Amino acid sequence: MKYLSTRGDQTPRSFSEILLEGLAPDGGLYLPEHYPKVDDAALSRWRGLSYAELAFEILSLYIDDIPAADLKALAAKTYTAAVFGTEAIVPLRALEPGVQLEALSNGPTLAFKDMAMQLLGNLFEYELGRRGETLNILGATSGDTGSAAEHAMRGKKGVSVFMLSPYGRMSPFQQAQMFSLQDENIHNLSVEGVFDDCQDIVKAVSNDLAFKRKWRIGTVNSINWARLLAQVVYYFAGYFQATKTNAEKVSFAVPSGNFGNVCAGHVARMMGLPIAQLVVATNENDVLDEFFRTGTYRVRGSAETFETSSPSMDISKASNFERFVFDLLGRDGARTCELFGATLQRDGAFTLSADEKARIAGFGFVSGSSTHADRLAAIRDTDARFGVVIDTHTADGLKVAREHLQQGVPMLVLETALPVKFADTIEEALGRRPALPAALADLESRPKRFTVVKADVDVIKAFVEAHA
Repeated sequence: MKYLSTRGDQTPRSFSEILLEGLAPDGGLYLPEHYPKVDDAALSRWRGLSYAELAFEILSLYIDDIPAADLKALAAKTYTAAVFGTEAIVPLRALEPGVQLEALSNGPTLAFKDMAMQLLGNLFEYELGRRGETLNILGATSGDTGSAAEHAMRGKKGVSVFMLSPYGRMSPFQQAQMFSLQDENIHNLSVEGVFDDCQDIVKAVSNDLAFKRKWRIGTVNSINWARLLAQVVYYFAGYFQATKTNAEKVSFAVPSGNFGNVCAGHVARMMGLPIAQLVVATNENDVLDEFFRTGTYRVRGSAETFETSSPSMDISKASNFERFVFDLLGRDGARTCELFGATLQRDGAFTLSADEKARIAGFGFVSGSSTHADRLAAIRDTDARFGVVIDTHTADGLKVAREHLQQGVPMLVLETALPVKFADTIEEALGRRPALPAALADLESRPKRFTVVKADVDVIKAFVEAHA
């Protein structure tokens, strides 16, 4: 299996080559040359596997330059009940008939990002050890990615992490999860700006090929294909739990900001997983919902990006979205480059042609948005009717999921985080704060280690040079 860029660079690259890269040299994102097709026999064979075994089967379709025995061992080391709380790893929990939550937030940082990041940490350490090299990870986070990355990479040999986050725009719990880490290989940079400023800096540094090579810059953001690939696994795992035969279809509702989580569902569907709908749920920052309704993708500026109670989705520029559009356009790299390069840079937006827009329906996507009032209502309702407390992002997913239910098709809402990460809003909704896990009872009072910096590419480069 080889990989190519969404913007037309056809140079074939192996998985291990792109594992340690961020963007492709032409500014595009990496995708496999084709999606392996999974037939009925394979689905039947996989149905009884453990999560780690299923992960190995899916990963091995895309990774052929790591020995199978090593890849199997990495999957087994990553997906354990000790790390994720249950043997099922991603158990389902029923709500009303036809609606279930898929639990993705039982890892070390209580967010779905752990599902992929824990594997990525082990893959990085393995590959760097094999090469005898080091890597400086530069990332941006709106909340959960940063802590998941740092907890996955802390203490890993050969890896340093430089994580950018928007100053004052994460919940106190999210900040504490990151800033309380004292490991020498972890560097938290609190940027005076919004998440998109952080993301733009990471992209700018990644596009400076000379700097990137000199300082061995890699990424753990969802632009990293390995992370997205790891997320494909839980779509299959959820499907097998929700169905008895391969003739059945399911739908997935996915709280969406950067489009990485739901893009993994798109990949699973392209592989042949029987998915009826991929429901894209946004908050007030509804760039993606607007696209799926109108065919226009319009990036918002900082002033137009709302600060909401589901902050990990306060994103107006969805980095992973380019991967789907590349597939939507029949894998036309030149057209993708035109839209995401020239047109988006010039106009801050692009609109698909009528023919291109008509193709969207064939990929199973539908969408909707949610407000603060919607979130509070969903949290109260789910607690009152089912005794289940959900976080604010999952509430967005559940609200939009209910707008797209189909008779006889199970709807799996992907849980985004545990409610304790957004305790203030939970208290607003329910009149009580969610219980803290005992091991994290003192988290917010622990000493914090971070540096406030300006939203400036050169400032970040200088920091990396001084601390790499």
